[in-house]
Amino acid sequence: MAPKTPETPETPKTPKTPKTTDKSHETPKAPKPPETPQAGSGAGPGSGPERIGGIAIPDSGLAKEATELVRDLTDDLIYHHSRRVYLFGARHGQEHGLVFDPELVYIGALFHDLGLTEKFRSSQQRFELDGADEARAFLTARGIPEDRVRLVWEGIALHTTPEIPHHMAPEVALVTAGVELDVLGIGYDTLPPETRDAITAAHPRPDFKRRILHAFHTGLAHRPQTTFGNVKADVLDRFEEGYTRPNFVRIIEDSPWDQ
Repeated sequence: MAPKTPETPETPKTPKTPKTTDKSHETPKAPKPPETPQAGSGAGPGSGPERIGGIAIPDSGLAKEATELVRDLTDDLIYHHSRRVYLFGARHGQEHGLVFDPELVYIGALFHDLGLTEKFRSSQQRFELDGADEARAFLTARGIPEDRVRLVWEGIALHTTPEIPHHMAPEVALVTAGVELDVLGIGYDTLPPETRDAITAAHPRPDFKRRILHAFHTGLAHRPQTTFGNVKADVLDRFEEGYTRPNFVRIIEDSPWDQ
């Protein structure tokens, strides 16, 4: 009987390669890009308010909304005039060391001549009150406190009244100061030429004297009774055919009082 062939020993199993936790061979994920700052947040390079002639233009959400509203309601004449009124008024305040809220002065300047626009062609109150009331409605609807609203209202309502605004709060006085410089030239010689040039380059005033007088005439002709007792009577006396200037003495004499 032949001897048995010896069995071939089993080949030992190759041990499993242990799982590695080393991820150095993997392509790293790209980092998340930084978030873009939201508009109006003031963040990011180059942010900050626009400056004209060294004066910062308020850039809050409220100021921007007011700018858009007034831009839509007015023509270039009134819009550029209103922005110059703010710039001249704010510079006057800085020059005289006044502490004021630029946003309130800005909104007062923007709204101050709205009463001369087409929207108010049927109004029978003074055009200054139209602009003042419109500003009040705008601010009140956005939750601005009444004491701040009152400053804007007074600044607009009194901007054609000589002298009195300059004895009131800076936010009132500076709207008048800006109007006086841009319309009447009061303080023109004290304004550095480079500042004046920068402001008028940004907000030009071609043929301004004739055009603003025409705007006054158009805005006042349908309500001549509102010119009594203020400088606007001069406008209608010059440009409105058949206009009769009210006489303070005659009104008193013709009143129903016996004496």
